Amino acid sequence: MIEKIKHEIEGLGALDIIRYIEQQFGNTAVFSTSFGIEDQVVTHLLAEAKSEASIFTLETGRLFPETYYVWNRTLEKYKLPIKAYYPNTEAVENLLTTKGPSSFYESVDNRKECCYIRKIEPLHRAINGFKVWITGIRAEQSANREGMSAVEWDAANNIIKIHPIFDWTLADVEAFLKSNSIPYNPLHDKGFPSIGCQPCTRAVQPGEDFRAGRWWWEDTSKKECGLHITTK
Repeated sequence: MIEKIKHEIEGLGALDIIRYIEQQFGNTAVFSTSFGIEDQVVTHLLAEAKSEASIFTLETGRLFPETYYVWNRTLEKYKLPIKAYYPNTEAVENLLTTKGPSSFYESVDNRKECCYIRKIEPLHRAINGFKVWITGIRAEQSANREGMSAVEWDAANNIIKIHPIFDWTLADVEAFLKSNSIPYNPLHDKGFPSIGCQPCTRAVQPGEDFRAGRWWWEDTSKKECGLHITTK
């Protein structure tokens, strides 16, 4: 199936890939948005294609105020339903009771525990029952993502993943945002190319890697929360 999809979308632009997903999978496709600039591009394309794909976001409880701002503007512009998935209340309560609100700074294991509770477990609920997971991943975002493919099988989640703008550059994304008047997070103009939870994200300094601002206190290699890992 993966090779068949790769063959059939080879050479297609992002909008035509979205249309292909619509034709082949309809409402069995789901798109995850964090309201970053890449995801805003994909949301625009889904609206343009009149896609039946469901849209969801992971509301971790630790987001920037600016993320809520662009969330609202996105709803206003596209009139598309965006379902919010929250972490399990008991799991969050237990984590903060036993380790406090900032345990993720203390070790990689603690950080991964927090990511699991706030993002991974809700993700499992969000994509359960769908056949295709659409994302805004681009290859140049990180070394780990360069090793991915525009179409891949996510064995951990038992789902096909398709990244319609996988080969886009940052310049491509920014030009598309501007030409289509797409709302975006104002933090992108302040040196935040990748925006996650507020305590775990800082601005990137000149010359730093795209994802250097995510979990900046950790080793720079393959910094992922576990949502997107190569399973090939």
